[in-house]
Amino acid sequence: MKKFEYFDVTADIGFYACGNDLNEAFENAGLAMFNIISNTDKIKALKSIEFEIVSEDEVSLLYDYLEELLFYHEVEFMLFSEFNVQIERSGDAFKLKALIKGEEINWDVHERNCEIKAITFHQMEVKVNGGVMLKAIVDL
Repeated sequence: MKKFEYFDVTADIGFYACGNDLNEAFENAGLAMFNIISNTDKIKALKSIEFEIVSEDEVSLLYDYLEELLFYHEVEFMLFSEFNVQIERSGDAFKLKALIKGEEINWDVHERNCEIKAITFHQMEVKVNGGVMLKAIVDL
């Protein structure tokens, strides 16, 4: 099973992220997102950031998670290459705990690919059927 793959969207880029469960699929979504920005193989896991989010459904959770990743990228001026996600259902909501690892951006070392301006809800999906497949589009 591929961890992720990309699809064409006019002026944007979309990706599918797969996993054996929701946690792994969300981890691979983080990897897919940061591979749009830079080559994650060249990003060292030197600094860790932890965060938690709560959302009303799985699609909103995916959106909120990707937004949080983009927030830390922009505010901390970091690139991330390792993602550890734990998701649990809590009543009518979904709670996500994440530990992400990466390093400060150094464009002399890191490949500069595309800048992500925003995460979109457009065509966002979470499909659970034996495994999990996520679909997301980011605005470049």
